Amino acid sequence: MKIFKTILFFCLLLSYSCKQEITQERLTVCFTGDVLLDRGVRAEIERRKSSADFLFENVSKIFKSSDATIINLECPLTDTVTPINKRFIFRGEPIWASSLKRSGVTHAVLANNHSMDQGRKGLIATNRHLTTAGIQSLGYGENQTEACKPVFISKDSIEIAVFSCVRLPLENWVILDEQPGVCQISIENLCESIKCLKEKKPNCHIIIVLHWGLEYQRHPVIAQRKDARLLINAGADAIIGHHPHVIQDEEIYNGKPIFYSLGNFVFDQNKPYTNKGLIVQLIFDKKGLSYKKYPVTIKRCKPYL
Repeated sequence: MKIFKTILFFCLLLSYSCKQEITQERLTVCFTGDVLLDRGVRAEIERRKSSADFLFENVSKIFKSSDATIINLECPLTDTVTPINKRFIFRGEPIWASSLKRSGVTHAVLANNHSMDQGRKGLIATNRHLTTAGIQSLGYGENQTEACKPVFISKDSIEIAVFSCVRLPLENWVILDEQPGVCQISIENLCESIKCLKEKKPNCHIIIVLHWGLEYQRHPVIAQRKDARLLINAGADAIIGHHPHVIQDEEIYNGKPIFYSLGNFVFDQNKPYTNKGLIVQLIFDKKGLSYKKYPVTIKRCKPYL
């Protein structure tokens, strides 16, 4: 009888362990708003005479505890100095890509209105430096078709696809379909891409990252809300936005989260509300999608939880 009880105990323990393993299977992805590594941020780095690692020391624990971390890189990282003709022109140092990687960043969005500040050569160099550091670019490609393809992130049996595009008119930047560039797909075509992917991979979760909206406005415009609903109806599971430099509304539509703007993250602005940002951590498991929010305050260009 004693032997039987012992065997029964170990069987129950094994069963419990298997159930725990199944329920704990999950994939987590962090998203941030704008990361600028020039202007006032450059001055902070140079003042300390150090790498850019210190900028992320208060948030890197969250980054590293996630399976992936996606930032919006608001400047090219390149030695190439060939500025295009526009009002605000940025450029970070290539070596700072390694600081991003050491801090836990795994992916960088290039589909924004500053990645091309140093021209097409600077954009190409940025992707090369990120790749060398072990960071994958989002919304960038050798042509428009490649730039608008999703990037897949998977763990165990969970897979997500991340689409990234810029929905703003770009100053003095010509779309050349067969040249390296950033994704500038229309919402209608993006919806078609989502539907096609869902047909091929019905169990794949789809995240849309959009650089859009009006700067310094704390609420999205009606057109954004309409577009967000179209994307969710097409099959998107979550939408992450940035560009306005302030946190905008969030909402749940058909059970799917929409974050219209995460605000700044590493930035040097001092206008009202521009010193606030959000880290959003999306959590995928067998039950579906949930999320956590980590508000940050930016002091001397650096985010603090």
